[in-house]
Amino acid sequence: MRARVATLVTPYLGACRPHSCFPPARRRLLLQSPRRAPLAVSTRSFTASHFGRLADVNSNLDPRQQDRESDEVDVCIVGGGPAGLSAAIRLKQLANEAGKDEFRIVVLEKAGELGDHIVSGNVIEPSAVNELLPDWNKADNPSRFENATPATHDKMRFLTKKGSIPMPAPPQMNNHGNLIISLNQFSKWLGERAEEIGVEVYPGFAASEILYKSTDGSVMGVATNDQGIARDGTPKPSFERGMEFHARVTLFAEGCHGSLSKQVINKFDLRRDSQPQTYALGLKEVWEVKPENFRKGEVVHSMGYPLPSDTYGGGWMYHFGDNLVSLGLVVGLDYPNPWLSPYGEFQKFKHHPLFKSVIEGGKCISYGARALNEGGFQSIPKCAFPGGALIGDTAGFLNVPKIKGTHTAMRSGMLAAKAAWDALNENKDVESTIFLYDYEDALRESTIWKELKEVRNMRPSFHSPLGLYGGILYSGLEAYIFRGKTPWTLQHKGKDHEATKHADQKPKIEYAKNDGVTSFDILTSVSRTGTNHEEDQPVHLQVDDWDRHAREMWPKYKGVENRFCPAGVYEYVEDEGKDVGVRFQINAQNCIHCKTCDIKAPAQDINWQTPQGGEGPKYTMT
Repeated sequence: MRARVATLVTPYLGACRPHSCFPPARRRLLLQSPRRAPLAVSTRSFTASHFGRLADVNSNLDPRQQDRESDEVDVCIVGGGPAGLSAAIRLKQLANEAGKDEFRIVVLEKAGELGDHIVSGNVIEPSAVNELLPDWNKADNPSRFENATPATHDKMRFLTKKGSIPMPAPPQMNNHGNLIISLNQFSKWLGERAEEIGVEVYPGFAASEILYKSTDGSVMGVATNDQGIARDGTPKPSFERGMEFHARVTLFAEGCHGSLSKQVINKFDLRRDSQPQTYALGLKEVWEVKPENFRKGEVVHSMGYPLPSDTYGGGWMYHFGDNLVSLGLVVGLDYPNPWLSPYGEFQKFKHHPLFKSVIEGGKCISYGARALNEGGFQSIPKCAFPGGALIGDTAGFLNVPKIKGTHTAMRSGMLAAKAAWDALNENKDVESTIFLYDYEDALRESTIWKELKEVRNMRPSFHSPLGLYGGILYSGLEAYIFRGKTPWTLQHKGKDHEATKHADQKPKIEYAKNDGVTSFDILTSVSRTGTNHEEDQPVHLQVDDWDRHAREMWPKYKGVENRFCPAGVYEYVEDEGKDVGVRFQINAQNCIHCKTCDIKAPAQDINWQTPQGGEGPKYTMT
């Protein structure tokens, strides 16, 4: 593979020649073709340095000092989910309408294929996709999205241990006209539509570094991470330097708690006027159920059991496709009890008669988990910064009471695309810095702002002294009477990790053994995610000192990391040679990229960074 790529590339390289110098067809071949192989996660279709300069495994050369290839593009979008792809499609539509075929939009996606890292319920409100691609679901469109199930009726239940009490669903949860989909499938389809009109989509390219101009500190693009680095940080024989993508506008669409988004938010102090973001962890399975248990289009939401009254969350069950059921539980990450395990609660949840009666005799075919934003209106940061913007769930546009965020994510991408197009056309000086003032204004005038402001007080109301029941009562008043018109805005209690109590302050929770039929051990579930990481690479879950972490965290929290992680990444192993009798261990190859550890770790000493491009989960139907 290496020799063949060398033959293709070397005659064109010159002195670190950027890929933008190649003709479009040749450029796409060099960058994209080999990435289509699902297992080609450790290969690249280009080289980031001359082959003659590859570091020998015994060399003292610092691989980070080698030159990187660069590519000049108009707009670089980090993340190939609904927000990023919607921005790309809208930009290319505008460029094509203006006859600017060479206007380059590049989408970089860390997953091996689009959709591989996407997890969501999902009942989509189609307003944004209807605007972006009006014929997306029409029967006479040969490229239509074929896997959408119209929602037929809603149920809302408050669960006790064995029973369920009907509740009135707030108007925000009315799903008339909405469709049940797999967002994993939808993202793949959206990527195909983007490529059809000329967007350059590069899965398997993990952006790991933000590039800044030396003149004014503005964002000038991103760099992908190096490949072929051993666990100890030395270059392996397969080492290849990362690549730089230089752009006049860079849009971050990484989803909830993105690794680069964290950096740009801190650098430009984008949260200076907003409250801290709050989060939840969503866990999901897809089941193939017996035909007699299947009720196509039914949408069920629940509150209460199995979560304790001091923990915000709820469940869902959606009947879609052919005898498929999407089943999931959302657990607010501001839960106080360190003995609570969201994964353990999800397994209990499935044994409730409301859900077990549906999945009994069926087959679990998929599992996934992902953090999601719950801060809402109060937690939206400044979204524009010098050289780019935040879009989608990166900025936190999820409507929590509505339990929907795909339409707001897509719309924010479309708004950013229009602002970027206008700004680039107004300012032709390629050396100048672009600031998307119009994007901030457009957000405030959009339906995103209106609907998030209307429900802003519902989620924080669950922090009142009345807890769960007070939150339900107040949210009912907001939904039916106040409708967001109150003169006050409730505050979030604080950051999620600050809510975690010491282990001796909360009752220990013992979880029943999983039966292997309805509930499963965590490694069985991880096996359903298709997760794969090369083991001989630096651990992407960065903890500066594992021994110090164990000394400081184990006595206080008794292994909270093991319990909040839905993939069995963190362990405390008995070790008499250690001061506290246990050794902290990170099984990074199990990581499903949910970002929970980066959010919930009490000392905030776990830093999630992207591993090699193309690695992580390979979700299906999620």
